[in-house]
Amino acid sequence: MFAVVKSGGRQYRTARDHELVVDRIKGEVGDQVELPVSFLADGDDFDFSDRTARAEILEHFRGDKIQVYKYKPKKTYRKKTGHRQELTRLRIVEV
Repeated sequence: MFAVVKSGGRQYRTARDHELVVDRIKGEVGDQVELPVSFLADGDDFDFSDRTARAEILEHFRGDKIQVYKYKPKKTYRKKTGHRQELTRLRIVEV
């Protein structure tokens, strides 16, 4: 059995006791949050009804740093910046 849950404008395929890394979600470590389920499959049975999945927040952390470099040839425009995305690790408790 698996489900497709939505979080932060993205969809993730998951099942019970799976861990997900999603964009930062408000809440403290140990809190439970509800994620909307858009698709639920159990063998050959499919369900598109409105359901929710419960997930537990395991940790908040920041992802790897990426370098962004902007450059225009034949001009004196060069710009280098970095970015670290804030993420949350979740464990699916119940679908």
